[in-house]
Amino acid sequence: MTRRIAVIVGSLRAKSNSERLAHAVAAEAPKSVTFDIVPIGDLPLYNPDLDGASPPAAWTTFRDRVKGAEAVLFITPEYNRSVPGALKNAIDVGSRPYGQSVYAGKPAAVVSSSMGPIAGFGANHHLRQSLVFLDMPTLQQPEMYLGSVTEWFDEQGRIKNADTRSFLGKFAAKFADWIELTAPRA
Repeated sequence: MTRRIAVIVGSLRAKSNSERLAHAVAAEAPKSVTFDIVPIGDLPLYNPDLDGASPPAAWTTFRDRVKGAEAVLFITPEYNRSVPGALKNAIDVGSRPYGQSVYAGKPAAVVSSSMGPIAGFGANHHLRQSLVFLDMPTLQQPEMYLGSVTEWFDEQGRIKNADTRSFLGKFAAKFADWIELTAPRA
């Protein structure tokens, strides 16, 4: 059985390090999982007043894609020791209306990164706080705090170092195992 993973990239920048990491993890992943990068840049800010009979189309599209996945991978940079606002908005859009969260029960994993050595530690743990509330069993090991990522990629956006590719592949395999262990049973 192939499991579909919704990938939510916290950066909106074209060819961001986070997006490159998403593609790199997908390239090294086992065949038992597929990755669907779900865009978040066009999501209007969450406002409960808009969430009635006709919510914004972008919200509905986003919710449907995440709801159809069997797991969620969050890949994010760190902004001001937390997650970018666009990522927080995507979490809010997917978790509402209250009691109808598209995230509930889905296995999750978090990858954080930065251009510097701190590697997105603050963003990683801030995000994990939300995932606990959203009832998402979240992979604990290996911890994925990735520092100095701007040095990882070649001109085509591929990972230069074979050991780094292997590390990302081991993470993807561990996440695939985690999904099998924790995914809701039909």
